[in-house]
Amino acid sequence: MQMTVCCRARVTTSSADRSSCCSALQSPLSLFLFNNKLSLLFSFSIRFLSHLSHLCIQLFAIACTGPRLPYRHAFNTTLTTSFSKPVIMAANDQQSDMLEALQEIQRTQALLVNAVESLSGRSIDEATGDHAKNNNGDLGSGEDANDGETPSVELPIASGDKLKAPAPPSTAQRQQGLTSRIILTTYPKQIGINPLPMDWGNSDPVKRGPIVVSRAATSIRRRNAVGGYLAHGGSYSIYYALAVASKELDSDHRPDFTNTEPAANIGPFPQWGDHKKIVAMDPWGHLAPWLFKDTIEKDNVDIRPTIAITKAHMKLPELAESVKAGRLVPDGKVCLNDQGELAVTKFAVEPVWYLPGVAERFGIDEATLRRSLFEHTGGSYPELITRGDIKVFLPPIGGLTVYCFGDPAKMSDESVKLSLRIHDECNGSDVFGSDICTCRPYLIFGIEEAVKEAQNGGSGVVIYFRKEGRALGEVTKYLVYNARKRGADRASDYFKRTENIAGVKDMRFQALMPDILHWLGIKKIDRMLSMSNMKHDAIVGQGIPIHERVELPEELIPADSRVEIDAKITAGYFTTGKRMTTEELQAVQGRIWEE
Repeated sequence: MQMTVCCRARVTTSSADRSSCCSALQSPLSLFLFNNKLSLLFSFSIRFLSHLSHLCIQLFAIACTGPRLPYRHAFNTTLTTSFSKPVIMAANDQQSDMLEALQEIQRTQALLVNAVESLSGRSIDEATGDHAKNNNGDLGSGEDANDGETPSVELPIASGDKLKAPAPPSTAQRQQGLTSRIILTTYPKQIGINPLPMDWGNSDPVKRGPIVVSRAATSIRRRNAVGGYLAHGGSYSIYYALAVASKELDSDHRPDFTNTEPAANIGPFPQWGDHKKIVAMDPWGHLAPWLFKDTIEKDNVDIRPTIAITKAHMKLPELAESVKAGRLVPDGKVCLNDQGELAVTKFAVEPVWYLPGVAERFGIDEATLRRSLFEHTGGSYPELITRGDIKVFLPPIGGLTVYCFGDPAKMSDESVKLSLRIHDECNGSDVFGSDICTCRPYLIFGIEEAVKEAQNGGSGVVIYFRKEGRALGEVTKYLVYNARKRGADRASDYFKRTENIAGVKDMRFQALMPDILHWLGIKKIDRMLSMSNMKHDAIVGQGIPIHERVELPEELIPADSRVEIDAKITAGYFTTGKRMTTEELQAVQGRIWEE
C-alpha cells in the first residue's frame, strides 16, 4: 500500500506582531501570561512532532514487514486474495492506527496555530466561528428581500447637516501596510480567512455588506472582493502601487472622509435591491464610509467609496457659440451667462462587478468568465480561480461619469421629460478636435439638448464611459487609422480595417451599460440622443423604453467623418434618412494624408 502524507503548518508573525509581543513583556503580569502561552506553544509543538514521528514509524514498519496489498484490497476484504484472513485483519488494524495518528496530528496542528495566533492577540477560533455564523446566518437573498419596493433605509443626507466620517485608526490599531510574507492567493475555509458577509442585491445595505478589497494587513483576512491592492481607482490602482513602492505614499494611509459626502442626494431606488438590474457597480458605493462607519472602526478594515458626487461649472467654446446663435438662452440656473457656462452635477463611478450577474448578461457561465478574466489579466488575480466563494470583482478598467443638468431628483421623475446622451470616450475628437469621427460634434450636441431639456422643466443627462477606441484602445485605433489612410479609406471597408487588426469590430459590449440608468432611477427615456443600435437594444433589453431617437444633424457632421457615420448607418445605426447600398458605400471616401 502506498500512502502520501502532507502535513503543513504555515505559521508566520509580522513585525507588528513581534513588536506587540515585546511591548507585552514590560509588566510582570504580562510576562507571566506570555511565558504561559509560550510554554503552551512549546507543548503543542512537541505533541505535534511526536505524533508525526509515530506515524512515520508505522509507515516504515508496513513498508518493511507488512503485506503489500493493492489499494483496493486494503479497503475491500470481500475481494478474493491469496492472503489469509488474519493477515488482512492485521493490515486493517495498522491502517486504523495510522488514521488515528493522522487525526491526532490534525487536532494538534489546529491547537498549534491557535496558540501562535493568540500570541499576536488574534483568535482564529473566533474568526472561523464568525465565518460559519455569517455563512449560515439569516441573511435575506437578493430575490426575497426586495419585492420591487423602494428600500426603506435611513441614508445620510447631503444637504444641510454634515455627515460624520469614520474615525481614522489609532496608532495602536495601525499595522504594517502589507503582511510580512507574500500571500499569492487564499482559499475558502482557510484558517484565518473570514470574509465580511456579502449578499449582493439585498435592499438593506447593512445586510448586503460593504465591499472590502484591500490587501492591507488589517483587511486581507476580511476581504470579500477580488482586485488589486486597494483596487479602488480602477486603472489608477497601478499608480497607487508605484506611489507605495517609491515611498511617496505610506502603505498604511487611511483617508480622512470629512466633508467628502455626496453633494447631491440620489436614491435609494427599487433597482438598487435587484441583483439582476445592477451587476457592474456598487449601488451603495457613494455612501460606503458612512454606512459602514461602525465596521470600519470596529473591525479596522479599509472600506472606500466607489462613487463620488460633486457640483461644478462647465465651459466649452461651442456652447458660447450656441448662446450667440440663440440656440441656448442664459437663465442663471442651468446656463449661467452669455459665455455658455453651465451648472452641472457630476457623478464619478468606478466599476464593481458581481460576477454571476455579469456572466448572465453575456450568456456565459461564471466559470468561463472567471477563467478568461484570470488568463487575460496575466494571471494577476488568482483568487478569481481559488475563491469561488467571492463573487465580487473590481476590474482595473476605467469607469464612467454622469453629467446631470438641472435638478438631479428629476432624473427619476417619470412625470417630466428626460433627454439622454450615452457617450463612449474618444480622446482624439472629444478633447483635441479630430474630425475623422463624429464623437465631439455628437457630444456637444448632446450637452446642448440636455441643457434645453433641463431649462424646459425636465432633466438632461450625458453619461461618459471610458471606452477609448470602441474599448480597443488608442494604439489599436491609430493603427486602424493608418491602414485606412494608406488605403482608399472607403466606407465599405470601414469595419473590415478594424477586424483585420483587432479581430473584432467593437469591444464596448453595451450589456453592462444600462446599470447606471437603473442606479439613477431612470425608468424611461423620452429623447435618446444617440444613433447606436447596440446602445438602444441594451437599454430596451433592460426594460427601459425609449420614446424618441434623435440623430446627429447633417450640418454637424465633419466631411472626413462621413466614412464612419455612413458605414455605421448601413450596419444598423438609426436614421430617418436613406441607408446606402454596398455600391454607394464604395463611393464614400475619406481624406488622404496628402490633403
